[in-house]
Amino acid sequence: MSSFPSGSPRSDDGRLSDAMRRNLNGYLPIDQYGMIGNLRTAALVGMDGSIDFMCWPEFDSPSVFCRLLDKNKGGHFSISPTCDKVTCKQQYLPFSNVLSTKFLAEDGVGVVTDFMHRPRPRSRSHRHMLPWVMRSVEVIRGEMEFQLECFPAFDYARAPHDLEIKVAPPNETPQPELHAADAENSIFQSVFLHWDLAGEGAESHVGSQRAIFTPHPVEHTEGPGVSTNPEDVAAQTAVQQMDLRFVVGCAGVGSCPNVVFKAADHPGGLGQGVVTRFKLSEGQRAVFILRTTPEAATEKMDNQNDVALFYSRHDPALNMKAVEDLLEDTLLYWLNWIRSCSYSGRWLENVERSALILKLMTYEPTGAVVAAVTFSLPEAIGDHGRNWDYRFTWVRDSAFTMYALMRLGLNREARSYMSFVGRLCRAKNPDGGLQIMYTLRGGRDMPELILPHLEGYRGCAPVRIGNGAADHLQLDIYGELMDAVYLYNKFSNPLSYDEWVDVRALVDYVCDNYDQPDMGIWEV
Repeated sequence: MSSFPSGSPRSDDGRLSDAMRRNLNGYLPIDQYGMIGNLRTAALVGMDGSIDFMCWPEFDSPSVFCRLLDKNKGGHFSISPTCDKVTCKQQYLPFSNVLSTKFLAEDGVGVVTDFMHRPRPRSRSHRHMLPWVMRSVEVIRGEMEFQLECFPAFDYARAPHDLEIKVAPPNETPQPELHAADAENSIFQSVFLHWDLAGEGAESHVGSQRAIFTPHPVEHTEGPGVSTNPEDVAAQTAVQQMDLRFVVGCAGVGSCPNVVFKAADHPGGLGQGVVTRFKLSEGQRAVFILRTTPEAATEKMDNQNDVALFYSRHDPALNMKAVEDLLEDTLLYWLNWIRSCSYSGRWLENVERSALILKLMTYEPTGAVVAAVTFSLPEAIGDHGRNWDYRFTWVRDSAFTMYALMRLGLNREARSYMSFVGRLCRAKNPDGGLQIMYTLRGGRDMPELILPHLEGYRGCAPVRIGNGAADHLQLDIYGELMDAVYLYNKFSNPLSYDEWVDVRALVDYVCDNYDQPDMGIWEV
């Protein structure tokens, strides 16, 4: 658990975020971020309640929020209290990657719970993953006023966007009636959830506003900085229309909170964002959902049956019961996954937390492991220029990750990764070797591009996307890979004949080239 010192000062306009960032010229220390994700992408959430980094919809897609690399232009999505003297604490809910940021003040205690949905096995409610960023805000003692700001900056803060705040009829998707069995199970008997949907006087409704952010297409004269691999292009050029919706509710205490979106400008932004202030008392809750709009997700679908199927799976009726189901699904997904861990030695909680974070960094469609979810964070503060894009998969790093997971008994990821390695082996370099890194879909080129309009974390330019070190020769990668293959063969699945042939070819390559000068273990 991380915490910010008690009695944190506030800025003159009452924003906690500005006060916490004042000592580092508008930036938070890196160690004051937690991470949420859905095995497709991830977001960094600061201890002040701000999402300062998120590429969408996949790890290597253009950023939507990137205040981590430019405090003015990068974009952010913050929810923080407006009161004075606030203590901030952040932790993951047990056995999960659901992040809880707690704000403690004299008049009340508020909690922001952040997660991206993962469907649990055999879920009755949501069998398909909903690619939503969900932010639940509630007060567990007293009352507290919050300020929300959502200022996206599409395509690495290069694409302008339009904002439309649509007004929809209230109770568009009303709270469904609960059957007796469902009502009994709605108060989850765990340390995670305490929202009593079946309690007397409980009510909720869908917010009557929907903020729609529509980015403009932009042609980049300097080149897009994307792979030529067709499988990569769709993800690495994805700049999608998004919307922000909300649900409010109360558990039998007074009326539901009042939330009203207002359009606002932000210095350095290329389009308007939305802001709102709302007050919550104990027993009240507001949940905000950011997603790609269904209209944008289906615009290239010609078959109406496909469109109808998409809406049925990915645009369910929105209400507080649905929100609770999604949170329960996500918590149980992570709990079921970490239960497979066979480790029982010292520092068990730390080991399991590390495993959960490593799992967050796996790309489920291919089994690849992303080296980091960020790009261009500096190796050291100052004018060193060593700011690289790590949203790719390194053979060395991935092998070490699989080594760790297999030693913990988490073998499913190893099987997916070995399938990915087999794909790489069938498309080796002309000389019979492997590259040191690949895209998450096995692409071979990662054109490097500097984004001069972003100042970099704490002014540490340049900001780069892509990585020009893909063609470096680093012979140590074969040793790390062979170690992971050995463990896979011993603890997970015996190698097939085809896999053995691939491994033997790599060993032959090393025998023929071991004396060639290489770049060492770092791309410098």
